[in-house]
Amino acid sequence: MTPRTLFGRAAAIAVLAVPFVCSTANGAPGAASACTRHVTDQRSMDTITPGDVVCVDDAGTTKRLKITKGGTADKPVIYRGEGRRAGGIDVRANNVIVDGFALNRPSAPGIDARGNNVTIRDNTVTAPQGGDGDGLRFFGDDVKILHNTISHTDNSTGAHADCMQTFATDDQHLASSRVLIAGNRCEHVDNMCLMAEGPHSMAGDGSGKGVSEYWLFLGNYCETRLGSQAVMIDDVQHLTLIGNTWAAGPDHAIGLQNHSTHAFVWANRLDPSIPCEVGIDDSSRKGYHGPAPRCAP
Repeated sequence: MTPRTLFGRAAAIAVLAVPFVCSTANGAPGAASACTRHVTDQRSMDTITPGDVVCVDDAGTTKRLKITKGGTADKPVIYRGEGRRAGGIDVRANNVIVDGFALNRPSAPGIDARGNNVTIRDNTVTAPQGGDGDGLRFFGDDVKILHNTISHTDNSTGAHADCMQTFATDDQHLASSRVLIAGNRCEHVDNMCLMAEGPHSMAGDGSGKGVSEYWLFLGNYCETRLGSQAVMIDDVQHLTLIGNTWAAGPDHAIGLQNHSTHAFVWANRLDPSIPCEVGIDDSSRKGYHGPAPRCAP
C-alpha cells in the first residue's frame, strides 16, 4: 500500500466516521432537541418543514409509519420514536433522520429506506415477518445506519432473511455511494448480516445504472446462524470493513465477488469456529488489502 493510498483511505475513514463518533439524539452536537411538531396521522405530516423534530404520537403497534416529507442537507427532518412502536417504517424522502423506534414483529423489511442523506439510528427491529424476512433495506447515496439492533430474522419459511440488504435493480432500488454502517448489532440472524448487490450484480437483474462505492462498515456485531457468509458483497467498490465482530456460524466472514475491488479489511474479530475470514474471486482482487483470502466468496 502506497503512502498516497494510506492517506486517502485514512481521510475517507475520518470523514465517514464523524457522524458515528459525534452524533447525538438530534443529529448535532449538544443536548437532544425537544419535539417541534407532534403528528398523529399521515395527513398531519403534510405540515412538516425542514429542521423539524417530529414526534409521532400514534405510531401504534401494527401500522407502518410512512415518511414522505424530508428536509434539506443542512436541515434534515428528524423523526423521533423515543421507544414508540410501529408495524414497520417506509422512508421515501431525502434528508431524513429516523431515530429510536421499536419494531416488534413488523412486516418485512422492518425498515425500508429509499432516499439520499438518510440516517437510520438507534432503532430496534425484532423478528420481521413475511416477505423475504429482512430487517432493513436501504437505497440511495449518503446513507448512515448507526447503532441499530436487528434480531431474529427467520429463514424457516424459505425466506432469505438478512439483517441488512440493498440491491440496484430499477429506479425504485438505486445504487448507493458513501454509506456508513456503524455500531449496529445483528443478533440471531438466520441469513447474512449484510447482503449488497450493485447495479451489475451477478444475479442478472441489475439496472446497470450508477455505482455502489465508498462504504465503511465499522464496529458492527454480526451473528449469522445459517448463511454461508456474514457479509456478501457483489459489485461494490472501495468497501472498508474495520473493527467488526464475526460471531459463530458462517463458513467465512466476508465474500467479495464480481469486481468488488479496492476492499480494505482490518482489525476484525473472528470467532474461532469460522475457518476463513475473507473469500474473494479473481475479479475483486485489484486493490484488495487485508488478511490473505483463503476461500472462494
